[in-house]
Amino acid sequence: MKKMLMAAGVAFVLGAWTNVSALGVQANGNPFLAEYTTPFKVPPFDKIKLEHYKEAFLKGMEEQAQEINAIVKQRSAATFENTIVALDQSGKLLSKVSAVFYGQNSANTSDEMQAISRELSPLLSKHRDDIKLNAGLFQRVKFVYDQKSKLNLTKEQAKLLEETYKDFVRGGANLDAAKQAKLRELNSELSMLELTFGQNMLKETNDFQLIIDKKEDLSGLPASLIASAADAAKAAKLEGKWLFTLHNPSVMPFLQYADNRALREKIYNGYINRGNNGNKSDNKEVVKKLVTLRLEKAKLMGYKDYASFMLEDRMAKTPEKVYALLDEVWTPALAKAKDELADIKAEIKKEGGNFEPEGWDWRYYFEKAKIAKFNLDENEVRPYLELNNVRDGAFYVANKLYGITFTEIKDIPTPHEEATAFECKDKDGTHLGVLYMDFFPRESKRGGAWCGGYRSQTYENGKRLAPVVTIVCNFSKPAGDQPALLSADEASTLFHEFGHGLHSLFRDVHYFGVASVPRDFVELPSQIMEHWVFEPEVLKVYAKHYKTGEVIPAALIEKLEKSGKYGQGFATVEYLAASLLDMDYHVLKEVPANLDAMEFEANVMNKRGLLKQIPPRYRSTYFNHTMGGGYTAGYYSYIWAEVLDADAFEAFKETGDIFNQDKAIKFRNNVLTPGAIDDAMDMYKNFRGKEPGTAPLLKNRGLM
Repeated sequence: MKKMLMAAGVAFVLGAWTNVSALGVQANGNPFLAEYTTPFKVPPFDKIKLEHYKEAFLKGMEEQAQEINAIVKQRSAATFENTIVALDQSGKLLSKVSAVFYGQNSANTSDEMQAISRELSPLLSKHRDDIKLNAGLFQRVKFVYDQKSKLNLTKEQAKLLEETYKDFVRGGANLDAAKQAKLRELNSELSMLELTFGQNMLKETNDFQLIIDKKEDLSGLPASLIASAADAAKAAKLEGKWLFTLHNPSVMPFLQYADNRALREKIYNGYINRGNNGNKSDNKEVVKKLVTLRLEKAKLMGYKDYASFMLEDRMAKTPEKVYALLDEVWTPALAKAKDELADIKAEIKKEGGNFEPEGWDWRYYFEKAKIAKFNLDENEVRPYLELNNVRDGAFYVANKLYGITFTEIKDIPTPHEEATAFECKDKDGTHLGVLYMDFFPRESKRGGAWCGGYRSQTYENGKRLAPVVTIVCNFSKPAGDQPALLSADEASTLFHEFGHGLHSLFRDVHYFGVASVPRDFVELPSQIMEHWVFEPEVLKVYAKHYKTGEVIPAALIEKLEKSGKYGQGFATVEYLAASLLDMDYHVLKEVPANLDAMEFEANVMNKRGLLKQIPPRYRSTYFNHTMGGGYTAGYYSYIWAEVLDADAFEAFKETGDIFNQDKAIKFRNNVLTPGAIDDAMDMYKNFRGKEPGTAPLLKNRGLM
């Protein structure tokens, strides 16, 4: 029953029922209602029309309702096969359309798609609840669960049974009728609020424009950014001007390089006030309702707060353990950030400035401080980080570690005209899956970067059905006659998302219900890949000047190595601030009736001594990770997983070979392949031979 569909980096669990027999659903011409005939059976994106989605969703829910009814009504006593497996394998059409719809709604949305998602939200919420609160179905699941010690199940089967039973209990199956009715109401409201939050955030991001019409106001900006802004202005019918937006490839380098302080302030305030503008897209009231209803749900389920409910089946288990890690890193990170602030003040003084630095000054003067300390300008590095070369560098690392290959596929449907497709083959030539890559920002794409999927790995008739994986980013576009040149951060992001992609491609499980690892383990496969991106041995393979083909000079690599930990105070503090904010909302035992999200945020940040120049990486009104539902009480997961990935990479380095085959095989077999068949920490110990400590993380960030 539990179909884990990776969309927007979030695992969607879809289930259950609505009556659509009277709606006249027709299969004619709807690609979802027939078997795909495309290469590798990828979705026929070019044939899918908006009207196909709702039709397939309704039909999919109807089909699964019939499957659930058949499980419940059968006369045979409940068994693992006729109940647990049948439930796990139900809803295939619903999973099929959901994977495409939610993937496209994140990467290539429209007003019409967003309207469909709002229309479907209450139906799908009811749909999930109709399965989890089906008394007859739960009775059969519990019957099998109570006999688990007698069933002689494999490890994978035993884990599926455990997860299925737990899913029902956490879904409210043990509540009385009145509480179940209330739970349905809360789930429906929460689903719609989370959807609304994300749609508001996208609109706020797209609505802001900084239009420059004086050439002198471009002072300090790299030529590539100026060219991109000119292209954006031309596309917006503002020829002869320059258009800057709140998409990261535009706003971040503007803050880093623009000499005009007033314009830096304007775009900075636009960025940090998304969802906080008192307009139709304002998210403050949405945040208040989300936090309030989540707490109400947690208490209904018997928990003291929502974080306790969410953390129960993750590695951390309790809020106390999350705070212990965050607080351990916060103190040295804040001290490091204060050192960096002193450097920034020195740069301001050096220029003759007599003002206290603000948030819109940090990146600008930090860049100057880095140049002064290390003689390194990021624009020296960009020419060596051409997008296709960085991508090929990620492919190279995967090949060296695991022997796998990636070959571009030309004649295949793609989710967007800018997306490219690759076939991934194992060392022996076996097909592992299809990987899409969609790299550039557009108004129809939400911000950030993520790895999702248009089909999850599974088995059909005893044969492995390979996944269809997608990596979606918002990188700097080609501008003028210059190709897409990445920043160091963007190169790391590509390797990060590629790590998620490898996790999906290598996964080999027989049941959907054991496919997805805990939220605070899922970043291990992605973050460990970041360790290879700037290793000198790897840079020499892919970092080639886009004009001359010259390999990145050893002197520049040395500068990168020396400066690599500079700036970790800011980076760590802004991340931890967001993680703490997420937790602080969700450990509330009572939510004040007059809760103001921005006041709450200011209070909890001030108590911890957050520097005024460093806002949380995501402020309350655009914190889609937590308010959108994917990382609720879970944004800490990145630093939790970094404890694992920093220690895991040490395992490679200790051998003297960052491509050590023994370690690579153990990592693939114990971490990347088994899904969630084993406990997360057991998987890690099976690879490493011990539990990790925090020392490698602190060392990696330059905090010890």
